[in-house]
Amino acid sequence: MDKIIITGGNRLQGTVTVSGAKNAALPILISSILTDGWNTFYNVPDLWDIRTITRLMTDLGVCFKQDAGTLKADASGLKNFEAPYDLVRKMRASVLVLGPLLARLKRARVSLPGGCAIGARPINLHIKGLQQMGASITLDHGYVEAKADQLKGSDIYLDVVTVTGTENLMMAAVLAKGVTVLRNAAREPEIIALADALKQMGARIEGAGSPVITITGVKKLKPISYTIIPDRIETGTFMVAAALTQGDIEIVNCEPSHLEASIHKLRQAGVTLKKGKTSLRVKGPKHIQSVDVKTLPYPGFPTDMQAQFMVLMSTAKGLSVIDETIFENRFIHVSELQRMGADITISGNSAVVRGVSQLSGAPVMATDLRASASLILAGLAAEGTTEVSRVYHLDRGYERIEEKLSALGASIERVKA
Repeated sequence: MDKIIITGGNRLQGTVTVSGAKNAALPILISSILTDGWNTFYNVPDLWDIRTITRLMTDLGVCFKQDAGTLKADASGLKNFEAPYDLVRKMRASVLVLGPLLARLKRARVSLPGGCAIGARPINLHIKGLQQMGASITLDHGYVEAKADQLKGSDIYLDVVTVTGTENLMMAAVLAKGVTVLRNAAREPEIIALADALKQMGARIEGAGSPVITITGVKKLKPISYTIIPDRIETGTFMVAAALTQGDIEIVNCEPSHLEASIHKLRQAGVTLKKGKTSLRVKGPKHIQSVDVKTLPYPGFPTDMQAQFMVLMSTAKGLSVIDETIFENRFIHVSELQRMGADITISGNSAVVRGVSQLSGAPVMATDLRASASLILAGLAAEGTTEVSRVYHLDRGYERIEEKLSALGASIERVKA
């Protein structure tokens, strides 16, 4: 497996361009299942998760053409309604094909995501919502079997705010008969982006970005050309990189309005940020101040920025408390940060972080996507050399991050296995 090796201590400065958002690109690519003809998607990041979803969709009968950030998809040949375990297990977002397949082919057979017990990260809400829309659903040998001659609009309340649940039900509802109302819907920018793409296809959607989304079904959708929004988590990661290294970075092709909670917390920590329309200028202070953080559904502080912010607090003056309210087991990266000298104590869903004067480079192992980013950030700020293994996690959600950091002055390289 590849490794990333960082020698810390360099001050980062310069300009970096943010890639398209993985979490927007995935559902928007999947939405092409709902149309005939070639859809053209621009600003698509080159990531393992994107490759995984195109492999799955190819297996379903979707054709793709790719050229340097542009991906074309045509579902005219859609014929297969089964998403097998071997593909779905690699990425939870693969379950998003369930709603579109059911709407388009009247049938879907989709493997439960790998490691998913129904109720934990609640795919049960996807199923419950589709059942309210008239689908007949059974669970058979690890697969969700869904059938519906015609989905019908329904008033659906989501017990828990769920991004993929909102997306799945929204895509199913656009071809349903009648009106569907999603209550307690997720409000993330990626939800708005999917709704915008669907509306360009001819869907009738109101309220995306609010807790109540109303979808009036239509009979048919048309293919579109659509540009994927910038990745707010990649943007946030570079913001923290500037803060950690007392750097001065201009981040371009970003959307500052998607990062208000992160910007607010960084300013509290003493970081200087100047917002442009599609850019951010970030200057790190000489001393980081401790700030408490609680992850919440959007527009709250994002759980996907928790690990990166914890690294920043590990070098701050004083004590901070980080509360994780979205996902259990999201502190797996703590043990690796402790190997680098971080002073962190876990108590349930809270982490108490006491800032240290200097992190130390060490061999560490990435455990998930955002944890891998946090270890890279820690390496940038640490004294000595940090070796991050299992970086395939990183490749799921960050496009050539080592090249971007190197261009900003970091001493970082990828070593091929």
